[in-house]
Amino acid sequence: MISANNVTLRIGKRALFEDVNIKFTEGNCYGLIGANGAGKSTFLKILSGVIEPSKGDIAITPGQRLSVLEQDHYKYDDYQVLDTVILGNKRLYEIMKEKDAIYAKEDFTDEDGVRASELEGEFADLNGWEAESDAATLLNGLGIDTDLHYAYMRELDGGQKVKVLLAKALFGNPDILLLDEPTNHLDLDAIAWLEEFLINFNNTVIVVSHDRYFLNKVCTHIADIDYAKIQLYSGNYDFWYESSQLMIKQMKEANKKKEEKIKELQEFIQRFSANASKSKQATSRKRALEKIQLDEIRPSSRKYPYIDFKSNREIGNEVLHVEGISKTIDGVKLLDNISFTLGHDDKVAFVGPNVNATTALFKILAGEMEPDEGSYKWGVTTTQTYFPKDNTAEFTSEDSIVDWLMQYSPEKDVTFVRGFLGRMLFSGDDGLKKVNVLSGGERVRCMLSKMMMSGANTMLMDEPTNHLDMESITALNNSLIKYPGVLLFTSQDHQFVQTVANRIMELTPGGLIDKQCTYDEYLENDEMARKRQILNMEAEADD
Repeated sequence: MISANNVTLRIGKRALFEDVNIKFTEGNCYGLIGANGAGKSTFLKILSGVIEPSKGDIAITPGQRLSVLEQDHYKYDDYQVLDTVILGNKRLYEIMKEKDAIYAKEDFTDEDGVRASELEGEFADLNGWEAESDAATLLNGLGIDTDLHYAYMRELDGGQKVKVLLAKALFGNPDILLLDEPTNHLDLDAIAWLEEFLINFNNTVIVVSHDRYFLNKVCTHIADIDYAKIQLYSGNYDFWYESSQLMIKQMKEANKKKEEKIKELQEFIQRFSANASKSKQATSRKRALEKIQLDEIRPSSRKYPYIDFKSNREIGNEVLHVEGISKTIDGVKLLDNISFTLGHDDKVAFVGPNVNATTALFKILAGEMEPDEGSYKWGVTTTQTYFPKDNTAEFTSEDSIVDWLMQYSPEKDVTFVRGFLGRMLFSGDDGLKKVNVLSGGERVRCMLSKMMMSGANTMLMDEPTNHLDMESITALNNSLIKYPGVLLFTSQDHQFVQTVANRIMELTPGGLIDKQCTYDEYLENDEMARKRQILNMEAEADD
């Protein structure tokens, strides 16, 4: 068990946390959530001892080991992969190295023998004999092939390093596990493996993640950071979200009834307070009025942007026909004879590891790139808008956000544009910011504003959830579910894809897989998995 007792952390005059008391117990997985800047990662650092609180303390059950997912991808460059994982239990690693040093001695003394015996006992207690096989099992589960286990960390790419550091955090059955965005840069298979691992993990887990699907799969509790406090709720993320919305709704309805009662009593008092025959009733109702208290609804500090895509024109039956499109970039054939036709109800998610191929296809369909072969034709009733993965070119000017958005606005009115930006969480003087200094999240909200103003009935969106916080992802997610037009998109957010798409396409080296189904159905479909494997094998054979 790990607990925070009266923890306060002040940054300048601002209290990030104020008198926080919370216990995290064995057998539970806690999802730590909160608005951007609420202090999720900071609280994990307080729990791990990296940051000292201004007041209060962190208590850990004596004898329990705490493990943290590290973020420094270069820290272990001089270590072999397997050794890096075993370093997850530092004491075990130290024993292994001291043992090896003793046994390597040429002049082995009696003292060395006694020390070696002590180390062997402690080594066995820490399951040292299984250490290498346990570490290898973790690595294999996360997709690090056996031939890389004895490579040096500096030889691995960024994605592989992420997996090794995750394996390091999981190694040795830690009593308390702290994970900050563990699914970042993981492929689907690795995420699925991690979900299964945490579901079966019997100790304490505290995790920060923007991946709602992941939180729903693994969490038994949600710890919500708001107003410098942490409130604990049973259940997963969806349960917390739905119940919190319901609570607010119920409180509003209760207050509405109370307001109606107050109004009724006030009207009676005004009508009859001067009437002698009714004065007693008026007095009693005045007393009743005084007793009625409206429940204070403290709105969450979370801010959800208002995202609502509407089509200015109803789409016809002919939407898009793609015929034999091929494209090679820098000697790599990304698209090979791709053909498909879209219907007017299609919301297509492009999935799979070949993200460059999807980007190339979207650029072609948006008119920003020419195919090497093949053609495409949009229906005459369609109007398109495009969300590129890399939006840098859109934000190079010295224009303010207001001026930038004005060029896309159907109404050339500053008040209208400012109102629009306000709904997208650009309040006050934010609209005067120059677009070339905006953060990634601010740029995305600007691009979404531009797309909403277009009124297009067909949208291409290449990773729109990148750089967004959970609240913005939720708002975008809900808006695309309701969107009446045709959508082609890609995203790494599982829940986003599952809830929006009704058609799945995957661009493979051997061709296009196209299935009318949800994302979960696609992943669970053995036939599709076999087909994908066959296509990949055929492509490799052709090479």
